[in-house]
Amino acid sequence: MRATLATIGLLTLSNVFMTFAWYAHLKNLSTKPWFIAALLSWCVAFFEYMLQVPANRIGYGVMSLGQLKILQEVITLSVFVPFAFFYMKEPIKLDYLWAGLCMLGAVYFMFRGHIPTATGA
Repeated sequence: MRATLATIGLLTLSNVFMTFAWYAHLKNLSTKPWFIAALLSWCVAFFEYMLQVPANRIGYGVMSLGQLKILQEVITLSVFVPFAFFYMKEPIKLDYLWAGLCMLGAVYFMFRGHIPTATGA
């Protein structure tokens, strides 16, 4: 359980950096040439990778590759929606809810049979 929580925590922090690296330049550097935005984004992405690589190494010991990928996508959406609303000032749409529900379906299929039930089976 400790490895799973460490993986989730590191991937969440990694996604904060990733989201800023991928999208913050649209707000902050929109008047700068694209290569300046790319260089600064790469600097931010360095910190994303410093968290993401250990997270995946830890997580791969307790989850399959597919499970890690779905976990990553759920965390990405969970970080992106507040970023879009609070930082980018985008309106919240029901589309985020529908996308989240689809992600829950993906989580179900990737993790079914791997989650203990109340009966211990």
